[in-house]
Amino acid sequence: MIRVMLVDDQGIVREGLSSLLTTKPDLEIVGEAENGQVAVERALELQPDIILMDMRMPVMDGVAATQAIRQQAPEINILVLTTFDDEEYVSQAMHLGAKGYLLKDTPSDELAEAIRAVHKGYTHLGPGLFEKMMAAPPTVDSPPELEELTPREQEVLALIAAGQSNREIAEALFISERTVKNHVNSILKRLDVRDRTQAAILATSLHHR
Repeated sequence: MIRVMLVDDQGIVREGLSSLLTTKPDLEIVGEAENGQVAVERALELQPDIILMDMRMPVMDGVAATQAIRQQAPEINILVLTTFDDEEYVSQAMHLGAKGYLLKDTPSDELAEAIRAVHKGYTHLGPGLFEKMMAAPPTVDSPPELEELTPREQEVLALIAAGQSNREIAEALFISERTVKNHVNSILKRLDVRDRTQAAILATSLHHR
């Protein structure tokens, strides 16, 4: 049984998620929270396996709550629930250790599958939002090397910037670790940087311009 906690400032959203997920025999809703501060307290008390975490909430937002929970209880996996307007929040949450994200209107079967995948140690990236969140818009003074990267290399770079390991990137993109290594080597060469940390810093700085 996978123990799940729901965090959202809207009661109707929590109610809807709860009714969707309780129909799944392997999922159990063990608690709810209406803001990040309550989420941190309840997470430490209840020790759920997975937290579905909203981003925009009063008192403490989902990014701060993700950071606090990951620091105090790193064994709890966090899956971000988001809308198309939240890519900045999602990016920060992924940096802080969230294991994936989904749109709030994800069908219940897909939501349950994402929870199961994250519980097994995989990363889950919601369809559609990935491309939107990670597409760093070209800026006037962005290095031309970045624009030379292939679409796949840009995806790999975005995941490096989100703190993902080669294994996690391979799982997220459904490619082999060897292929990821080849992409990483190519990215480092094209961007003229020494290591993946430098590549991540460059990608993040461009994304936040």
